[in-house]
Amino acid sequence: MRVFVAGATGAVGRLLVPLLVAAGHEVTGTSRSPAGAERIRGLGATGVQADALDAAGLRDAVRAAAPEAVIHQLTDLSGADGAANGRLRREGTRNLVAAAQAAGAGRIVAQSISWAYGPGTGPAEETEPLDGTAAEPRARMVAGIRALEETAAELETAVLLRYGLLYGPGTWYAPGGAFAAALAGDRAAPFLGSTVANDAVSSFVHVADAAGAALAALDWPGGPVNIVDDEPAPAHEWLPALAQTLGVPAPAPETGRQEWERGALNTLAHSRGWHPQRPTWRTGFAIQ
Repeated sequence: MRVFVAGATGAVGRLLVPLLVAAGHEVTGTSRSPAGAERIRGLGATGVQADALDAAGLRDAVRAAAPEAVIHQLTDLSGADGAANGRLRREGTRNLVAAAQAAGAGRIVAQSISWAYGPGTGPAEETEPLDGTAAEPRARMVAGIRALEETAAELETAVLLRYGLLYGPGTWYAPGGAFAAALAGDRAAPFLGSTVANDAVSSFVHVADAAGAALAALDWPGGPVNIVDDEPAPAHEWLPALAQTLGVPAPAPETGRQEWERGALNTLAHSRGWHPQRPTWRTGFAIQ
């Protein structure tokens, strides 16, 4: 299959491209820089320089690749700028979908998130709605996710991968990353997550497992799918474990959580044959 990967040099994309190539797909990947495009070529794919916010340039890149499927792995998180990432979710997705439509591609696999569900008492499933009651700034984040998913669904088949918190190489939770810096007291660390060891439940997924899910999703029916590990957990459990692995001090445990801080279940993904190679953060953190 001819596959176009937007965001091929990101934390997930850089692991996904070799998987696609090894599976026999004809892959074109994008980076915003010439150096990034060269790295993609080194992975055995066609690397092109393209900016998702440049509608015309992206359309030309997608048209030249003539893909049968598009994989959306675009993020803008290096500077922990929520507004910039939200713009990419809205405008970048719109440009990518328009380019896919112009090129005749009917399938998209898009990166979404699993913590945009509404309030509840247990881990969320895909049949539950996104949060329509959130206050700012969460409301803006959820609105960006809603726009991304609704825009992607304009293609004939849209598989929406609602990833858990990504950890592993290239993420905020990697050794030497933004999370470790924040716990160590670096106020300037670009980080949008929480460092509070309370009852808030999160679901994690290693970037390699996230990439494997994107590969598998080329054969899945459309709709949202939670891509998370097997063990949603409260911060007072996972945060000290990760801090110990990273060699930084953990904050004192606290109580309380927001009702939307509930994690997610991966039952649907399991039913489609996806099983994370790192089924729990308990062992995954130590082998990033």
